[in-house]
Amino acid sequence: MSLRNTIDRIVRWLLVVLMGGIVVDVTIQVVSRYLFQSPLSFTDELAGFLLIWVGLLGSAYAMGEKQHLAIDLISHNLSPQNRRRLDVVINAIVVLFALGVLGVGGFWLVYTSFLFGQVSAALELSLGFVYLVVPVSGLLIAYYAIDNTLTELRTATS
Repeated sequence: MSLRNTIDRIVRWLLVVLMGGIVVDVTIQVVSRYLFQSPLSFTDELAGFLLIWVGLLGSAYAMGEKQHLAIDLISHNLSPQNRRRLDVVINAIVVLFALGVLGVGGFWLVYTSFLFGQVSAALELSLGFVYLVVPVSGLLIAYYAIDNTLTELRTATS
């Protein structure tokens, strides 16, 4: 099994678990609010945190599956060779953004959250754990962009 397949499986299962967590959390919130007229204080916050993780990990997974939003008006009019060149340039920009903004910026966000002891209101969870998904997804997006580019270049030379 390749590294790519292993990473895909881990991210896919993590997304399934996180989505399942959102479903259970929101169900508990609805039941506690309408059946017991006493909503739990932590369920809204937990749903938000899980949604952040699902959104960012899901965007990384979409990058790996080449399912991200793309405007392909220009690439349809290009030759296959120029289309590959354009894809390489786009993926290089994605890697720079993912590593610079999400990777470095996300690491700084996590570090400062732990350093200053920021905690969430209801769960009293360190926000560093919530923000940890930012650099992780940045690294995943960069990995997928590089791997997609190398795979495409290998198939073009074959």
